Amino acid sequence: MSSVVRRTVRSTPYRDAQETWGVIVEILTAGGSADARTEMNAVAGVVVSVIADQGARDAPIVATCDGPRTRFYCLYDEDALESDSFNESGVSHDGTKGDWKISVPCPKDDLAWVQAALKEKSSRITARDQADDAPAEKAARAEANEGLVLDLKGFLG
Repeated sequence: MSSVVRRTVRSTPYRDAQETWGVIVEILTAGGSADARTEMNAVAGVVVSVIADQGARDAPIVATCDGPRTRFYCLYDEDALESDSFNESGVSHDGTKGDWKISVPCPKDDLAWVQAALKEKSSRITARDQADDAPAEKAARAEANEGLVLDLKGFLG
């Protein structure tokens, strides 16, 4: 299973939602593909609306690639202005290496339109219900545990 990198980005009112997405894009694409940056910028309007609705406060924006998984949380309100728990530094890997994907947390009431709008512009950037654990992470855990059999006699004996 790949490792996980966490970044916490200051959002509104420290910076607006558009600038917040720009920071995330910059972290993921620094030294990476210009095509990936173009694709991320193409969905900016949709993702910005999710960031503005504070979808990434408790549920992360999850970026996967052929390297470590990157989880982006956002700080809002007083936390964005006063907290020193942010980490907006770059990552040591190319966040767009190989078959990269991004999963954006979204309020359930907006999920259908956000998914449809993202699908029109990208096959790599999708939305999920922010109440769900990141499905990509669930799938990776299930895959890692597949075929795992616990020998209770050997364990308890």
